[in-house]
Amino acid sequence: MLPDIEKLLELQIADKEIRKLQDEVAALPKRVAVIEQKLAGTKAHLEKARNAAKGDEANRKKFEANIKDLQGKISKYRDQSLDVKTNDQYKALQHEIQFAEQEIRLNEDRILEVMVNVDAREKDVKAAEAELRAETAAIEREKEEARRVTAEDQKKLAEWNAKRDALRREISEDTLRQYERVAKFRGTGLAEVRDQKCMGCQVMLRPQTYNEVRNGEKIMVCESCSRVYYFNPANEVKPEQEVVTVTGRKRARPKADAPQAWFYRPDYGEEGEVLLAFVNNGGNSSRRIYELHTGRQVGGVLLREGTYRLAFPEDMTDSALRLNGHWDEKEIDEWGSEIPSNALDLLQKDLLAIRREHKAHKHATPAAEQPAAS
Repeated sequence: MLPDIEKLLELQIADKEIRKLQDEVAALPKRVAVIEQKLAGTKAHLEKARNAAKGDEANRKKFEANIKDLQGKISKYRDQSLDVKTNDQYKALQHEIQFAEQEIRLNEDRILEVMVNVDAREKDVKAAEAELRAETAAIEREKEEARRVTAEDQKKLAEWNAKRDALRREISEDTLRQYERVAKFRGTGLAEVRDQKCMGCQVMLRPQTYNEVRNGEKIMVCESCSRVYYFNPANEVKPEQEVVTVTGRKRARPKADAPQAWFYRPDYGEEGEVLLAFVNNGGNSSRRIYELHTGRQVGGVLLREGTYRLAFPEDMTDSALRLNGHWDEKEIDEWGSEIPSNALDLLQKDLLAIRREHKAHKHATPAAEQPAAS
């Protein structure tokens, strides 16, 4: 293997680790924001309980003040009743006294209602305070752990960046430029060649190109995906492995009339290799496009009238391969902008099984066509 290829393999590992660490570091502010939001909710609950208790205390004082004012009025009315000269004046003062006494009883009832609520309010406040103390302690531990992990990630990031810089200096400028240009758009700048096929874009190589990559005497680039080729003899499928593929359990075939269908396309415009997901629903159909290797969604969801075969005829090309895969449309919507790794692995493994079947069929056909010995 050429020294540049060996260094590129190490560089690709470094790039992957750097992206992973950068994502983790970038996620810290969001994680802290979620933690702070949770704590803010608990503080708001405590503040609400305290305000309710303060409101009860204010009402109690207001009712007590009303009673004091009414008692003063009663005393004044009684003093005035001693100086009245007519029965009508006396009756009027007695009426005012009775009304004030009635208001006093009403305010006393209100005070009793408030006092009944006091115990419940105090319990709410104490419970909210205890919850806040416990949650504050737990959140501080979470934040401290987040800071610790971030500090470790930043330390590792510095180490990987230093290693990456050292590796870049050991690779020829032209090779490095090709690798970084492709990695920027496709996620990876290297592609393994295995069984006469580019594992980056699944395109078969011409025999001469395949032999040149195996010889490892010069840098070779895929004509389809532009990734730099490398070859690892340990990963080459052995003849006995092919026999197991042929004689083992057959790959399950997706149902032709299934309301959902997944297809692989190696030549989808500028995107190259993609996965197409079609779903029939109520006389309409939808299409979603995902990158094969990353699972990231390309563009939005396209809706058309009719079943997917009638609505999207331009996607049903000779190069399209039908894959096994079925998830509820609601679950697909919950994925967001990227296929989960477990679902992506199933689709990629099914694609690999198709490739092996095609290769096994190609090897088996000549033998089957030979005439029997006389």
